[in-house]
Amino acid sequence: MSDAAPAPGPAIILVRPQLAENMGTAARAMLNCGLTDLRIVAPRTSPLDERAIAAASGADRLLLGAKVVETTAEAVADLHRVWCTTGRDRYMVKPVDTPRQAAAAMRAVEAEGMRCGVLFGPERTGLENDDVAIADTVLTVPLNPDYCSLNLAQAVLLVSYEWFQMEAASTLPAMTKGAEGPASKEKLLTFFNHLERELDECGFLRIPDKRPTMIRNIRNMFQRAGLTGQEIQTLHGIVHELVTYRHKKGGA
Repeated sequence: MSDAAPAPGPAIILVRPQLAENMGTAARAMLNCGLTDLRIVAPRTSPLDERAIAAASGADRLLLGAKVVETTAEAVADLHRVWCTTGRDRYMVKPVDTPRQAAAAMRAVEAEGMRCGVLFGPERTGLENDDVAIADTVLTVPLNPDYCSLNLAQAVLLVSYEWFQMEAASTLPAMTKGAEGPASKEKLLTFFNHLERELDECGFLRIPDKRPTMIRNIRNMFQRAGLTGQEIQTLHGIVHELVTYRHKKGGA
């Protein structure tokens, strides 16, 4: 018998949920499939609301242990790979997975000792573009094109179920990464802030109407690269040296 601890599974991240009942039913869907890492971004009501507890139907321990934060960036900071659920074209260049494909990839990520998570948007509007830009991969459920409306708990259950059914051993091809795996989202977002600050300073992002789209495009380009922590440090150094050179040249 193996002494290895079971994989913790992906973090389920509810972004700005509107209804207490939906947080409860999402927790219930998670626990049915063995998932316990629930994170909630800026909920309209408390996850400990009596309606959420009642809807959890015995899975309220997930609500009691949920990590509640104010921003999506905080919710994904310790993760290495993030999927986002959306049924709309966001006009961003990102790979797209079905829940089954995502489950296989999540198992492979966990087999390498890394953490992953899935973003689920508000019930009425779905994720904002800035939330989608943080993710590495879009997760879309292939359903009847004439009617493909899912509530929050149904979406959580579909993803959780596919993860639960997927065998832990994965045969997905792996990329040699040396001693260090992909950087955490916290390191990546810190680099983005550094780069965008300097791009503002040099005037590259000077057109207000175009700035949000340009920033999302830049972030998506770097995220597709699967950067390691060491590579992030190298990029910080590159930006720093370019800025230093520009200041020296300007003062010459």
